[in-house]
Amino acid sequence: MDVRLQEQVWDRARDLCEYCRFLAHFTRVPFQIDHIIAEKHDGPTTLENLALSCFFCNSYKGPNIAGIDPQTGELTRLFHPRRDRWQEHFRWDGPALLGLTAVGRVTIRVLCINSVDAIAIRQSLMAEGVFR
Repeated sequence: MDVRLQEQVWDRARDLCEYCRFLAHFTRVPFQIDHIIAEKHDGPTTLENLALSCFFCNSYKGPNIAGIDPQTGELTRLFHPRRDRWQEHFRWDGPALLGLTAVGRVTIRVLCINSVDAIAIRQSLMAEGVFR
């Protein structure tokens, strides 16, 4: 992946993980550029198929493109940052992210966005007034 493409991904995301909305400057662990549709599923290395991701979201997501909705038990695709609007699928309830749709619920579950550690970090940042 060339430097220009990497810069475009970072600029478009405004230094936010496109899944959990964590800011890059709040972590020492480098953010990564995620293939929304993994290369192993023939996802291309193009701006349309790339998303800025925190290390944790990207590690849990891996090549996954779907998961089981905990509410319905149905196989459901993951959130697609280029095709979906974040606000339609998620909302914050304090430090916890809520899934408003099956896509949101599955994404939160597969990416472990509400892990105990993630909630604790967001809660601390909220107490400092730097995370909303």
